[in-house]
Amino acid sequence: MPEISLLQHITDPLLTQKGVELWVLREDLLHPGIPGNKWRKLKYNLQAAREQGCETLVTFGGAFSNHIAAVAAAGREFGFSTIGYIRGEETLPLNPTLHFATQCGMQLRYLSRSDYRLRHEPHFQAEILKTAPKPYLLPEGGTNLLAVKGCTEIVSELTEPWDVLCVAAGTGGTLAGIIAGAAGKGHIIGFPALKGGEFLQKDVTDLVQAYSGLTYHNWDLQTGYHFGGYAKHKPELLAFIQDFHAQHGILLDPVYTGKMLYGVFDLLRQEYFPRGARLIAVHTGGQQGWAGYAQRYGLELDFLR
Repeated sequence: MPEISLLQHITDPLLTQKGVELWVLREDLLHPGIPGNKWRKLKYNLQAAREQGCETLVTFGGAFSNHIAAVAAAGREFGFSTIGYIRGEETLPLNPTLHFATQCGMQLRYLSRSDYRLRHEPHFQAEILKTAPKPYLLPEGGTNLLAVKGCTEIVSELTEPWDVLCVAAGTGGTLAGIIAGAAGKGHIIGFPALKGGEFLQKDVTDLVQAYSGLTYHNWDLQTGYHFGGYAKHKPELLAFIQDFHAQHGILLDPVYTGKMLYGVFDLLRQEYFPRGARLIAVHTGGQQGWAGYAQRYGLELDFLR
């Protein structure tokens, strides 16, 4: 497994005009089946599962979840059985994400919306784990303290100096790991993919505190780039993703990294970043979701052909 990700320098007239340098950290190239932040989050959890003699990875996710796909792939590669508890009723035929998961050997079990809301409750977890041989429980999105530990390495492995790190945020584990890994250096910006992402201020602060025992103040959230909510989009987001792919050969995803980089360029236009700033935007993967996303919304997009 490669230990150093690729930094891709981005050239754009807007960057030149504003006197800002930008690199994309290609975490999406870390692993063919477990890309980006999903590999970072799973790395130490897989080690812990092996050390504890566990045989089955058990987790939760939506029907289009990058995390579900990654856990299924990790189980196949590292010799674990996998069980995914999916939010909502079974829909056949399976969408591309869930089809991939079953091809990797994952058992899918479906939970009603009301039951799914119990996924964090210890008594509920204890009940579902009774049916799994030697289980190891991974939370939805994969965020726990071992995931934070893995994500600190995003920073420690950087090979270029930087002033600002930008990353999309879902459950906040990757952002927390980057904050902890930076240990007060530079400025870190999280771009929540969910509407009302302000809740992440407390969640991320608590994760960093639990992991490191410290509180850092060199980070903030840009909550205005959710495009209507989680897994939602507007035409200008899809146009940006298509243009970015055409210009730079990097396929972003519409749920996380597309919104984050759209936000970065919008902040550039607003002169948010000082001249001379060196930015790194973390590409956390997620391209597996395009097939299901396009199917769900009936999208015909040139860059997916």
